This record gives sequence, C-alpha cells and structure tokens, in this order.
Amino acid sequence: MEKVVINLSSDSDKKLYEQVYDKFRNDIESGVMNSGDKMPSLRTLARDNDISITTVESAYNQLLVEGYIESRPKSGYYVNSGISTIDKIKKDDSSDNEDFTLLDKNSDQMLLYDEESFDFYKWKKSMNKVFSKYSHLLRFEAEPAGEQILREEIASYLNESRGMSCLPSDIVIGAGTQNLTNYIIKILSDRGIRRASMEYPGYDKIKEIFENSNLELTKIGISGEINASDLGIDRRILYVNPSNHFPTGTVMPVSTRIELIKWAKMTDSYIIEDDYDSELRYFGKPVPPMKTIGDGERVIYFGSFSTTLFAGINISYMVLPRNLMEDFNRLKDRFTQTCSKTEQLCLAIYMQAGYYTRTIKKCRKIYASKLKTAMKLFNEYGDGIFSPIDSKSGISLMLRVKTKIKAEDLAEIANRNGMLMEPVKELCTPDTKVLCFYFYRVSETMLKILIRQYIHTTKRKMEEVK
Repeated sequence: MEKVVINLSSDSDKKLYEQVYDKFRNDIESGVMNSGDKMPSLRTLARDNDISITTVESAYNQLLVEGYIESRPKSGYYVNSGISTIDKIKKDDSSDNEDFTLLDKNSDQMLLYDEESFDFYKWKKSMNKVFSKYSHLLRFEAEPAGEQILREEIASYLNESRGMSCLPSDIVIGAGTQNLTNYIIKILSDRGIRRASMEYPGYDKIKEIFENSNLELTKIGISGEINASDLGIDRRILYVNPSNHFPTGTVMPVSTRIELIKWAKMTDSYIIEDDYDSELRYFGKPVPPMKTIGDGERVIYFGSFSTTLFAGINISYMVLPRNLMEDFNRLKDRFTQTCSKTEQLCLAIYMQAGYYTRTIKKCRKIYASKLKTAMKLFNEYGDGIFSPIDSKSGISLMLRVKTKIKAEDLAEIANRNGMLMEPVKELCTPDTKVLCFYFYRVSETMLKILIRQYIHTTKRKMEEVK
C-alpha cells in the first residue's frame, strides 16, 4: 500500500483526528477510495504522519460509526461495501434548483406531470403556518386516530359536500386506503369475521391485502350488477366503489345499495365504501355516499386526498360506525399513526382557509376538459381499433383495443411515452385488450401529443406482429 500523507495543521480549528476523518470521508465520497479498498493500518498511518495511534483510532472510530468503513477481524479496516452510491447522490443533489423530473430517466414512475393541477404556493403557505404558529404541536407524537383539527375539518367537509352526518370522533386518518383496510381487518377479525368479497374486476391492491390476511375471498359482479343473494348468509367484509366503480366507472343504483345494506344488517356484515374520487364527477351532482342511506351503521366510508391534491400526499381517512369506533378506541394502542403529523396539520389549515374546496372545483374543470379531449382523440384517430369508455367522472377512462398484442405490452408502450396505463386483465380477451388510462397527470396540450403518439406507435407495433 502506498504511503498516505495527510496535510495536517496544528493551527486548524479542527482537532487532528477530525482532520484525518475529513480526509478519508472526502476521499470515499468523491470516489478516490472505492468500496472494498483497504484502509492504512493504525500504526502505519500514525507513523507516516507523525501522530499518535490514538488520534488515528479516534478518526477510524468516527468513520465506523457513520458507516464509511468496516472492521474485518484479523484483516484491518476497509471502505464499506455499500458506500459506492454516495458520489452519485451528491451529484444528483448538487443544486437546490434541480429539476426532479430529470433525476432518473429510467424510473417507472417518471411520468409527465401537469403543473396547473395543483397550486403549491397555497400548500407552502399553509405549511409555513404550521412551523410559525403550531411548531409546539410537533414536539408530541401524532394521535393514533389522527389529529383532532384535521378530523374536525374532514367532518365539516363531509357534512357540507357529501351530505354525511358524522362527528370528528367517528373519523380515523391513515396513510392510504390499504393501511386503513388493515385496521378494519384487525377490528373485524376480533369480531370473528373471516370472509371478504369484492367487485370483479376491482382494486388489486385491496384484493392482495384480503388474501395476505388469510381471509376467504370471493369475487362478485361489478358495481351495477351486484346481487345481494350471491353473497350468502355468512358474515363478511364487502368492498365496493358505489359512486365510481374502479376501473369501469359505473355507478351503483340506489336499489342495489339499499339491498346490500339490508343484507349487511341481516348477516351482521360490514360494507367498505371506497369513495376514492367521488368529488370528480363532471355531469350533474356528485353521487351521494352509500353511508348516507339509513343509519349508516353497516357502512365504513373511505375517502382520500391523493387524487384531489397531489400524489405525494398519502393521506386517507375512514368514517367508522359508532360500535366499530368503540373497538378502535379499545385497540388503538395496537395501531400507530402512519401519516406525518406535519402534513396533517398543514392539510387542516389548507382546508380551513377554503383552499381545498376551491382546488376541487378547479380539478373538476381541468379534468373534465382532459377527459373530453382524450375521448375525442381516441375516437378521431383510433380507426375503430381504440374504443374509449366515458364514465363522466374520475381521473381515468377504460380503453378497449382490438389487438392480439398482450395488454402488458400495450401498457408498456404508454408508460415509455409518459402515459400511465394499467391492464384490466379480467376483461381482456385474445382479440380485445382492456386498459385503464389515467389521463389526469399530464397537461391537456401534452395529452393531445401523447395520445396521437401512442396510437401511432401501437398501430406500428400491430403491423410488426401480423
């Protein structure tokens, strides 16, 4: 090993061991030293730099604690095997003005985003208020059910916009509907419910949670075609999207809703109503929740902010029947609040200022125009091969494509071009594929370009496979 001489200064504000530490840390982070390189021995480095072994040992111990190096018995010290990515991270983060959309061109999540769909200035203004006026609240852990101020704002919003009579004490906040579903499964498992049913096709991530929880899962018809008699008399959890079925966009008739509530009461079952983007209806008024029918004591209502605000805020909530809320309160020590307390307070301030209701109105206008544009382009340029289905609501549309190409390949073509599509495998046939296209992410101008490009690329692919 080459002799290592460090430019040490007794006049520096830093101690000698800190200067030794800085030298090796900088060499490792800059790539001068790489993963697996052997460090000079304590004795050799001390001798070559005319310093004590204790000084070298103190520097090495600090590097060990921070994970820059590792000690191997009877061999010495080596640069840690997981350290090679540090230099790349430093380069990626070299500027405060870095455009995050350029950081990882190969990422599956790197999709174009419509800057007009959300005003981050008002969000930043609300967040600043959290730190300037309510920073003392951040010194304490979040409540298992969520912050009281946010639960109050959600209860007020549901009463005014969804016609739902509920109290803040009926609401539980969590990081996404998947997290909340796990809560429900735990609570109802303690009540002896071991079965679940959901619509077909449906939200695959909820299906996976049911299956991973060892629930006996059965699939039933889509939102407008469910027959309560098919559910049987066994107690179970029923998961539905009555106001906007995912992914078909169908609306469950009120007669079916009433029959399902009667079935739930008769069998001592519970219905999870996932109202994930019910505010985004572009024709007429939003459909009233199933929870508003009767006393609502058999319906667990799910709501989410990720589609009406921005994807990075993973805050959802559920409105529990009073008896299940009593169960939650008894079991809440088993649950940990999964949402950032800071974001919860920020969202409460955002809603309190009236920003949220204005955001929804803006989203309705923007997304309705995008949906209309997407429908027009697929019909105009699709030559009958592409058939979009207009649900007049939501953030996505179903797209039928007459082709023998695999649905996964069709989705991949879209994703490579900045469009988010997912196969609806249950509805695919050998000659026709069905995909769910999320049109809300990109600007309307970009949407026009991407759809034409997608149609052109897909048609060319079809010619290649003939």
